[in-house]
Amino acid sequence: MNKYGYFKVAAAVPSVRVADCQYNAEHIVAMMRRAADRGVRVVVFPELSITGASCGDLLRQPLLLSAAEQALEGIAKASGELGIAAIVGLPVAAGERLFNCAAVVADGQIAGLVPKQHIPNFGEWHDGRWFASGADFEQSAMADFAGQSMNIGCDQLFVVDGVCFGVEIGTDLQVATPPSVQMAQHGAKIIFNLSSEAEMVGKYGYLSGLVCEQSSRIVGAYVYASSGFGESTTDLAYAGNAFVAENGYMLAYSERFSMEEQLIVADVDVELLLAERQSRNTFDMGYDVRKFALTNLDVASNASASVDRYIDPMPFVPEESQSLSVRCEEVFSMQTFGLAKRLKHTSCKSAVIGISGGLDSTLALLVAVRTFDMLGYDRSGIVGVTMPGFGTTDRTYQNAVTLIKELGVTFKEIPIAAACRQHFADIGLPEGDHSVTYENAQARERTQILMDVANMTGGMVIGTGDLSELALGWATYNGDQMSMYGVNGSVPKTLVRHLVTWAANNESNPLVARALHDVVATPVSPELLPADEKGDIAQKTEDLVGPYELHDFFLYNFVRHGFSPAKIFFMAQQAFVESYDDETIKKWLKTFFRRFFAQQFKRSAMPDGVKVGSVSLSPRGDWMMPSDASSAVWLAECEKL
Repeated sequence: MNKYGYFKVAAAVPSVRVADCQYNAEHIVAMMRRAADRGVRVVVFPELSITGASCGDLLRQPLLLSAAEQALEGIAKASGELGIAAIVGLPVAAGERLFNCAAVVADGQIAGLVPKQHIPNFGEWHDGRWFASGADFEQSAMADFAGQSMNIGCDQLFVVDGVCFGVEIGTDLQVATPPSVQMAQHGAKIIFNLSSEAEMVGKYGYLSGLVCEQSSRIVGAYVYASSGFGESTTDLAYAGNAFVAENGYMLAYSERFSMEEQLIVADVDVELLLAERQSRNTFDMGYDVRKFALTNLDVASNASASVDRYIDPMPFVPEESQSLSVRCEEVFSMQTFGLAKRLKHTSCKSAVIGISGGLDSTLALLVAVRTFDMLGYDRSGIVGVTMPGFGTTDRTYQNAVTLIKELGVTFKEIPIAAACRQHFADIGLPEGDHSVTYENAQARERTQILMDVANMTGGMVIGTGDLSELALGWATYNGDQMSMYGVNGSVPKTLVRHLVTWAANNESNPLVARALHDVVATPVSPELLPADEKGDIAQKTEDLVGPYELHDFFLYNFVRHGFSPAKIFFMAQQAFVESYDDETIKKWLKTFFRRFFAQQFKRSAMPDGVKVGSVSLSPRGDWMMPSDASSAVWLAECEKL
């Protein structure tokens, strides 16, 4: 495992010859070498990979069993030379019974034999014709095999580089309570499955879904390798399916029906899995279960610095267009549902929203419109207030006016310049002083107007600030930080863009659609400083606090997984390799941690608002941090990058 918690694993699908153990062993060793060259720590091969899974009654032949045993000796020896742990399948005779086993080899030795527990005997499976259940070996027994003594039993877990893993075979995964559940409860972060699943129409989707689901259930990684080309096709075909899944997500998968040998490699984030388990607190035993023996494997260090893993630069935004559309509809519905409940609870039929022509207020307006439609309320009960000030540009003003009028809500325009000038005079702020007081006074003036209008209409002020702004504290305390219900409070800026775009693409009114698209294309700005000489936005948020795509990436990995600045920086280097250089990432990472800690007091007083995703900063149940917590440890690590 490298210093960032990544552990490189592989699933191998070698070419086989049915019942030719020497040929199969040679190909297994060759693929072990390929895996070792890539820095893999543990590689798993298919079920009965030494003999081939489709030997049929030949599995009862003593000559084949002896050849498999000899082949395993050679594979074990190679593991020491290559510096890798491998898991291979073979039949093992113990006493008067035959078992379908996984052999774990490392450092030139056989570390243990794990027998298959659930032996099917129906459909395409005939395992019960040859093999006994390994369930009798709940407690390991010593066995002499392949020239050495070792444990054989189902109660074994193994450790490489401090990472604990377990092994199950084929249909062990497909029972009501797979053995991997108890393995995970006893600390296994990764489960390796040796399978010989024959292909059938529709089975691929079932298998891939099952592997992902099991990785999610155990909050771990699941590495699956199944038989491929070379197995007998007398009655069945073997597609060579291989998967690496982590906590419900597919990290890597093989090509189906390939005549070439396949090695799929992925880095499992063990630190992420540990954080998930600790946060869920669902791995306390509470009942009597099987005890597992732990075997530490001495595997020579050949850990690779490279990471075989896709790191998503937009963790809040699904990549596929269809998934993104579904996500947008889902988030929009949750926002709508949350606001609907609050309006019904308060018997309120008026909502007041400050419309700036920016992304966040536009999304809040769209949510309010859908909510009123769903409740059967007249849209005129929504009061859209535009409050042009010193930095308002014609572009944002026109978009705000268009949206308010075309969506059929009540239009109200209240300029704030005169009131702000009077306020500046009252407090003694010079006219040309464009300090933070100049900016915040405008934000608070707008909030005061909205609150008072809400009092006049018997309504509530709908907050517009989003999750990214809350994380950075990019809001004026007791200004736009405050409202009576915040519909965007758990929606990050990167997703807000897509939500508004999605709404535009589904809008039947061409004027509204055009305005929505232009809102998305407008630079993010609070518009609190005067426009430039061309009348364009002069105060661009991302020039001041950094790109929101970086901050959302930092936020997700810090809050969701608890990663350190060093790991987040490493991940960002991979994710944004074509977008930002190291110095830029480092600069904004420091900004993120400095602002995130310093601005907690604003989040401690944030209004109610429905949670829509796995990351939220509500102080009432999601992110509980004292407002005076020190950022020294995190900033010190940033300085070392």
